[in-house]
This record gives sequence, C-alpha cells and structure tokens, in this order.
Amino acid sequence: MVEGSVLGSLRVLDLSVGNGGAVSRILADLGADVLKIEPPAGDPARHARPSVAGRSIAFTLDNAGKRCARLDPDRPRDRERLLELARTADVVVDSGNPSGAALFGTSCAELGATFDHLVALTYSDFGSAGPYASWRATDAVLYALSSSLSRTGPTTGRPVLPPAGVASATAAVQAAWAVLVAYFDRLRCGRGDFIDFSRFEAVVQALDPPFGSEGQAAVGLKAPTELWRGRPRNQQIYPIFRCRDGHVRICLLSPRQWRGMRAWLGEPEQFSGPEFDTIAARYAASKELNAAIAALFAPQSMDELVAQGQARGVPIAAVLTPAEALSVKHFRDVGALADAVIAPGSTVPIPVGPLVIDGVRRGFVEPAEQSGAPAWRDRAVTAEPAPHDATSRPFAGLRILDLGVIVAGGELGRLFADLGAEVIKIESPAYPDGLRQAPAGKPMSRSWALTHRNESSLGLDLRHPEGAQLFCRLVEGADAVFANFKPGTLASLGFSYDRLRALNPGIVLAESSAFGDHGPWSAQMGYGPLVRASTGVTRLWTSADADPDAFYDATTIFPDHVVGRLTAIAALAVLIRRGRGGCGGHVHISQAEAAINQLAAVYVAESARAAGISVTDADELHAVFPCRGDDEWCVVSMCSPSHRATVAELIGRPVLPQDRAGAIAAISQWTVEHTNTEIAASLQRLGVPAAPMHRAADVPSDPQVRFRRLYTEMAHPLLDKPLPTETAPALYRRIPRAELRPAPMPGEHTREICRSALGLTTDEIDKLVAAGVLFTDDTAEKG
Repeated sequence: MVEGSVLGSLRVLDLSVGNGGAVSRILADLGADVLKIEPPAGDPARHARPSVAGRSIAFTLDNAGKRCARLDPDRPRDRERLLELARTADVVVDSGNPSGAALFGTSCAELGATFDHLVALTYSDFGSAGPYASWRATDAVLYALSSSLSRTGPTTGRPVLPPAGVASATAAVQAAWAVLVAYFDRLRCGRGDFIDFSRFEAVVQALDPPFGSEGQAAVGLKAPTELWRGRPRNQQIYPIFRCRDGHVRICLLSPRQWRGMRAWLGEPEQFSGPEFDTIAARYAASKELNAAIAALFAPQSMDELVAQGQARGVPIAAVLTPAEALSVKHFRDVGALADAVIAPGSTVPIPVGPLVIDGVRRGFVEPAEQSGAPAWRDRAVTAEPAPHDATSRPFAGLRILDLGVIVAGGELGRLFADLGAEVIKIESPAYPDGLRQAPAGKPMSRSWALTHRNESSLGLDLRHPEGAQLFCRLVEGADAVFANFKPGTLASLGFSYDRLRALNPGIVLAESSAFGDHGPWSAQMGYGPLVRASTGVTRLWTSADADPDAFYDATTIFPDHVVGRLTAIAALAVLIRRGRGGCGGHVHISQAEAAINQLAAVYVAESARAAGISVTDADELHAVFPCRGDDEWCVVSMCSPSHRATVAELIGRPVLPQDRAGAIAAISQWTVEHTNTEIAASLQRLGVPAAPMHRAADVPSDPQVRFRRLYTEMAHPLLDKPLPTETAPALYRRIPRAELRPAPMPGEHTREICRSALGLTTDEIDKLVAAGVLFTDDTAEKG
C-alpha cells in the first residue's frame, strides 16, 4: 500500500489494449496497485502515433503509475498465472477485439462469473451485443452518433468535428466511475459485478447529453419538452470578440453580470429596459448588442479587457492557444503541469491530472514501470464490512447535502441519487439554481427535471443564523457535502472544510470550481465557456478550413459533465477510504485542469513541438462528408493505409489523393449520392470506422441505443410528456437501474426533511418558515 494513497488497498488487473488504459490510469492516480499485462512482444499501443522517438504519447500518459509485466498466452503456466492474478484482484479491466483475456482462453465475463468478488469491466466501442457490436469507433464516429457533431459548426454547411480525444477521455472517466461504483457495492454487500461497457453510450451520457443537464443559457431559451432537431442556433450565447492582440469571450448569465456589462458600455439607452436582465431578451438583440461590445473591445488588448471585466463583475476570458495555455503561470503554480521524460532526452511539461484530494494532487508521477514479475505489491490487511442486502442500490444509506448548482454541481448530486443515496438539495430563496430558470409560463425546465430526479428539496437560508444552525445539525448526520461555488464562498458562509470536519470528522466535502481553490486564477469568475477559452480548447474546437475568427464550441457543455463525474470519482474514493477505517476528506476539482487533461495527448504534442522536439503525427484522416438528403452528413475515419485502400476501392478509384482536401473532395463525390446510414453500414462491414450524423432527436431511435435499452421514459407531473433518460452509468449484470422519482419543486420536501432528519415539530417548522429561515413549495402548501 502506497503511503498517503486513497485507494492503496485496491488491486486492478489491466488486460486492456489501446484506449482502455485510460480507465485504469484514473484508478492508479488514486493509489490503486495497477498491474498491466502485456503479450510477449508488448502492447502494440506503445508505438501508436503521435509519438516521440518511437514512444507513443498516449500510451505514456494512459499507463502512468502502473507496473507492466508480460505473460505468454501460449504457455500453460502463464495462463494459470493470469487466472491466479484475477483471483487475487479486486478489479479487472479489459478491452480490445479480441480482448486481452480472450488471448488466454477466457473473458472478463467468465472471470467475473468464476470469482464472485471480482468487478470485471469489458471496455469496448459499442458493447458486446447489438447491431453495432462489430463496428469500430473513433472519436469522430462517437461525435457523430452521440449528436455532438450536429451541434458543432456553422448554422448551415459542413459540421465541424470537436477536438479528437475528448470523446475517448470522456468514456474513460465514465468507465472509471462505473468501476468504483461496483467496487463500493462489493465492499458493501460482498459481491462483485460484470460491466459490459460501451464507449458510445458513455459519450451519449457524459459529453453533451441530448437528454440531460444543459447550460443555463440554453435552459432559458427552450421549452421543457423541446427536442433539438437542427444545427447550432445559439453560437452567440457566449460570444467571442476580436481585440487588439487576439480574442476574448464573455459569458453573461445573471442580471448583475449584465448590468456590469451595460455600465461598461456607458449605459446605452438602447439596452436600458428591464427586459434585458433576461438571457432571452439579450439573445434576441444579440446582433445590435454584440456590435456595440465589439466596437468597445476592438482597440484594447486581451489582458486589459480581462482585467477590466473582472473588476466590473463581467465574466470574461482570453481565447488562448494550447501552447499559450500551457505557459500560463497559474497552472505551474498549482502543480497542474510537471516536466516529464516522455522519451530519452525528451522532457516536456505534461498535465499531471485533475484529481486533488486533501490538498494533494493525485496524478502523473512517472511513466509505467517495467516490473518484470507479474505479482501484486504487498498491501495492508483490512477487514471488509459485514455484507448488506445485495439487491438494494449501491449508495443506499448515504446522506448527501447538495449545494451544487447548474451542470457540474447538478450532475454530481444526480449520480449519487440515481444509485440510491439520499440527496438533499439545499435551495436558497435569494439565489436559485440557474437550472431553475424556465421559459415563460413553464413551471420547470426540461434540464431540471432530468438533472434532479430522485432528490429531495430543502428550502433553507444558510445566511440566516438559525438556518446555519439547522445546516450544522444536518452536517452532523451526513456523509458528504457537495458544492461548486466560487472558492471562498462556502467558507464565507461559515462552512469551511475545517468547520465541517469539526462538526463531523468523517464528512466528505466534494467541490469543483472553474480554476481551482488556489493559484493566480482561483478568484476569477468562470463558467464552462470561459474555461474552454482560457485553456486552449476553444481554439481546438474549430476547423482548419474555417474562418480564423470562427469558433464553434458555444453549444457544448464540456467540461461540466466530465467534471461532475471526476468529482464523483474522487468523492467516492474518499468514502471507500473512510469505510476501510480511514478518515473523511476534501475533494476539489478544477474545470480548467479537467479540460486540459481530457486533451492531454494533444497538449503534450504541442509542448514537444514548442520545445523543438520532433513529433511523429498519426497518418489519419477523420472528416465529415455530405450525404443524400437535406443537410445530411456522415463521418469517415481512415486510420491506416488499408482503410484508404478500402475506401478507394468502394468509391471506384484506384487510389485516393494524398492531400487532405483532395481526398475529401473525391470521397464527397461518392457520399453525396448515398444516405448516411447506407455509407456507414457499407464501410463498417469493410472494417472502416464510419457513422451517420445524428441529431439529438435521432438518438433514442438509434438501433444500438434501442437494443441496449439505454433510455427509459421518465414522466414528470409538470411536463407535458415523458422524456427519455439514462438510468445507469453502464450496463451492469447485477446492480439495478435507477428509480425515476420526479425532480422536486423548490422547498417541496422542507417539512418532511425537518421532521425526519432534524426532529422538528410542526409548530417549530411553521415559526421558521414565518421567519424566512425555511421556505416551502407554494403548490405543495396549497395541496
């Protein structure tokens, strides 16, 4: 067991090849003993491009902190050794086709069935069964099928692919969460589980879910049951403006922020009406409003504008390149970047990892270690708790006080509520959650209904002395507190981690913020769009053929959903540590660091080039092609010379042009004559990754989605019709799917919680309501 590690007692047998290594890397960052088994010649992914001196950047990053050993599946003794390692492991992670386990005459499913304690995860592109089971996915394919592609790019014309790497990294985070959930449940009930994990389903759930949490601006513009049918309509919600030395982005959400911007503009009469306090009114006038802001910003520098905006309370950020982001002092100061040797004589700054627990960064220390003998490290013997009912949900019995807001905070609470935790959403009468904003005449947004199901709502004024006392009493009986306020806000309310820990030594405080809780940028206002701008992601979320002033990431919610899951992973790791006799802890995740780590391989390649180190890029072509029909598109990924030859033969050409533009033009002449589903099916049958571009409304009817039963219809009494919603982080063999209790109105459960959790009488509750300490749902009161 590694001193100071969080999951030092966890043993993970990694049989994965390729992108599966990113899953167990997250567990290694948390201190797990991860033993990677390779064939005698080594994992082919060691040489995947982009590479430096023949060493794959992705492999170096995905396998940091592990020990690597080799076993020969042709040797009976090595086959027996693999089974013995599985028997003494806690978790097995497998991927590839054929999988690593298959080379040894078994499978993850068989290992899970043989060893009842084992959590066994098979990590594949589309899952083990269904119409797409034999299909191959790249990030481009996952963007197309998940509907992310349809929401990226101009309103008309060719869609723009999001940056390569985001989809794969998102799937790895979702898989790590699924594994830790099953392991926590194993500790609770004594039984492991088999997880048939689909990267496609993970991207649908955790990147830009078509049926899930949306950004606050989008919530305010859309009806509760509206499905996104078309191409991007809201690229100017978080507009970007050219200035003297580059670009800046603003993110105006609250009335207070807008008033700061209006004052900056000189209080123009044209925008003085009270209606401009709403996002919808500002968006309707965006042409005139953005022209006025552009004229104000044009002669000034990025640094000047950011300083003025922050002083005026206007959320603003410079739009940096990846190289510029890596040179920012903030990331060095907080330890988010470290110099590492990725090949002999090649030292570059790399993203260390976004997981910070108890003030310690849990991430990259050194590349994978060649351990030689396939054996586990010694670990401390700890007694596991007495088994509980294996049929209940994993988090049954946990109580969480949820102060989280909008997407990253909302997702965190939901992840625990869906799996059985009692999640009490603390709602403020003066500062309602941004997702509470709904179109005129509608009592609830679709996003709130999807994000906060299975939770209870307590209306409580934390700023009132008596409200603070009630919260203290709740903390004493809780397992965790979740929040994603600006750093310092929770402490200013009187609830720093030290105070919470004094009230309850076992409490877990899990927080996230735009730029972390310390460092030069920690005090800056930040939302996802500003995080993307300041970390270089916005610059990557465009096309080489596009206008240099055109950016296409306004309609993504990245990295909020991923941050919610990273925070959940770290919080659950601390709960596991506490359950094994350890202590509570403090988790803080930076959205900016999460974003950089999602694209770590891209940033390392940029670092190497900036340092004058030669990088061998992958000879791949991922592109979007027009198809038959109105605004219909598909993606094709040619990852090898054989893929190019296959495509050339299919479209009736001896070879494809070598240059990118020529190849795209040649293929487009063929694709425009066929439907996108025909093209995808034809190419996938030939082993070439391809997919049709789905809109959000297409996803529930996708054949693979239907076969795997990803969605369940969720009804809410305040919505006109049921909504599709996912009900599990992955396809478990044993763990049940989520219940679907309706999301609450503000203060809907105030009286119930005060009676059951605080022991208050009806008279005491009435007095506190009259004093403004508590508030209840008016509709419930009338009922």
